[in-house]
Amino acid sequence: MLHRGQESTDGTGGGELTVPMAWLYAEYIADELLRTGDLMPPTSFEFRAGRDALALTIFLSDTGGELPGIRVVSQLDTWLSLTAYDQPWQDWVRERMAKLAAEAIESGAPAPDLDLAEAAWRWLEETELLAPDLNAVPGGGAVGGEDEGPKVWTPAWQLGLPLGHLAIHLF
Repeated sequence: MLHRGQESTDGTGGGELTVPMAWLYAEYIADELLRTGDLMPPTSFEFRAGRDALALTIFLSDTGGELPGIRVVSQLDTWLSLTAYDQPWQDWVRERMAKLAAEAIESGAPAPDLDLAEAAWRWLEETELLAPDLNAVPGGGAVGGEDEGPKVWTPAWQLGLPLGHLAIHLF
C-alpha cells in the first residue's frame, strides 16, 4: 500500500491503494480528545460534529505535510487558537481546502485524505442540528430543565467547533 507522499515509479500510482493516513490520524486525534473530555456520547451527532470539526482543524493545520506524531501536545495551542470563538474558522477551512485541492490537481496524484476532509466539511456545512438557542433572552419563558428552553436549527460546524475547542481545553 502507498502512503502519503509515495507514488509508484511510473507516477500513476500503479492502480495501488493510497491510504489516507493523514486524515485517519487527524480523525483519531480528534476522537481521542473528545472522548477524554467526555462531553457527549460518542454515538451522538453532536460528537460527530465535534470530531469532524477537530479533525478538519488538525488535518488542515498540518502545513508541512506530516502530522505531528508524538508532538500532538505541542500543537494544542495552535488548534485552540484556530477553534477560538472570535476566529473565522469556516473561512480558514474553505481557503485551506481550496489550496489543497489546487495542489492535488496540479500534482495529478490521488488525494484520498482530501476526499475524506471534503466529505467531512460537506457534512458539517449541510447538516443542521437542533441546539439550544444561545441568543435567546435568558429565562425567556423556559420552565423546567435546560432541555426545555428555546432551540434553533444550527449548522453542525457551529455546534461542533465549540465542542472541539472545549475538548482541547479539557485535555
